[in-house]
Amino acid sequence: MGEGFRQAVLQSLAFKKNKINNRMRLAFVGYKPQEKYTVGVSRDEDTDLVDFLTGKGLFIDRVIWNDDKVNWSDYNIVIIKSPWDYHEKIDAFYTWLDKLKKLSITVLNPVDIIKWNSNKHYLQAIQDKGLKIIPSAYLPKGSEFTHQYFEKFSVDKLVVKPCISAGAKNTIIISKDNMAAQKESIDALLAEEDYLVQPFMEVIKEGEWSFLFFNGKYSHAVLKIPKQDDFRVQQYHGGTVSYPQADPVHITQAAAFLEIIPQKTLYARVDGVMMNNSFYLMELELIEPYLFLNGDPALLENYYQALMQFIQSD
Repeated sequence: MGEGFRQAVLQSLAFKKNKINNRMRLAFVGYKPQEKYTVGVSRDEDTDLVDFLTGKGLFIDRVIWNDDKVNWSDYNIVIIKSPWDYHEKIDAFYTWLDKLKKLSITVLNPVDIIKWNSNKHYLQAIQDKGLKIIPSAYLPKGSEFTHQYFEKFSVDKLVVKPCISAGAKNTIIISKDNMAAQKESIDALLAEEDYLVQPFMEVIKEGEWSFLFFNGKYSHAVLKIPKQDDFRVQQYHGGTVSYPQADPVHITQAAAFLEIIPQKTLYARVDGVMMNNSFYLMELELIEPYLFLNGDPALLENYYQALMQFIQSD
């Protein structure tokens, strides 16, 4: 390639980038902060990410998803980053998503994907594909918890959690020994909403893996370990995080779960555990996952490059 031709290509790419940056206005969506979601979190990931993206020349406003003062039609792209309280106001959240869709705004991740991922019934679709996943059963609203689920999964301990939830909200561990004591409280919760029941995986004490993908491309992995005598891996519940080098085989296994998602996603976090040296899915996080960017320029660059691919295709 001649030097003149190379310079022409670089100038063309720079022009295109400047044109994109100048015409695009992005909304970076969060929530009205609540201390319960930030205890133990060492870095403000959203600030790191916004600073990095604005440093690249993008025009970004940090906004709250349910702020009535926001004029959403001002934005070309809405990045749904950390609406951590969406599950507490799910009807309002769905209404807001519908509004964005009617305005024909590009939403990342896409509205239909977010709605699908907001209810843990999506795990049934994955289970039906025959992928390696923690087996699940559903307790519809108004039903009663019974002993049958211990037999169904051939276990002595179960985990019960709402189908629409985040951050281990109302997540209960129940064993054959304490079922009688727990049943009344579980049935009271079932009077309010649908629940999911799964076998409790003791291996969670060894850690939950999260594989991060941006625009379908693997970026990095983290291992989250609960504090002693707990099962919750979230940092605000006392969990700890490390950044091990993931086995390529496990990365490939995690990536397989993205293939069932019908639309491309800016970000996806694939959470699960290792059993017999294979990755088993616990949840797909496509709405408001902490991305564990840790202020690392290389990881921030991965996110930026994925975002630019969406912007350039818009």
